[in-house]
Amino acid sequence: FCATVAQNYIRNGYHGCWILALGTNDSADVNAGSNVGLKARIHQMMSIIGSQPVMWVNVLTIAGSPEYYEESGMHQWDEDLLAACPAHPSMRVLNWAALAKHGWFIPDGVHYTTAGYEHRTKIIVHGLVNAFPRGRPPSSSCLVR
Repeated sequence: FCATVAQNYIRNGYHGCWILALGTNDSADVNAGSNVGLKARIHQMMSIIGSQPVMWVNVLTIAGSPEYYEESGMHQWDEDLLAACPAHPSMRVLNWAALAKHGWFIPDGVHYTTAGYEHRTKIIVHGLVNAFPRGRPPSSSCLVR
């Protein structure tokens, strides 16, 4: 579904900076037995976006999350994002997993409280500015805060 949306944006002439907050459900789908792996999912989106700047938001779930949303799957997604950076020079990864507070999660361990979503939005904006500062070259590091 996300790939279809991205393809439609490209077809309609979008050219700019992308923010991708994907991965939580991708990891759960793979843990549940999907035939499409994590690396393939990242590659598919990057092949659509091409050389346009893109900031991925890495993922985190906390203890007590539902089946298939285990932290190990989220860690694998985050590692695969970082491993994809060398092949995509315009790609950066926001280290949300290092910045999120457990108190920002609702009891399911996957979704956020209202305050959590507010903090996440501010952190994404700050990360975007650090990754792709206006009038300056992009961050030299794949992983940004």
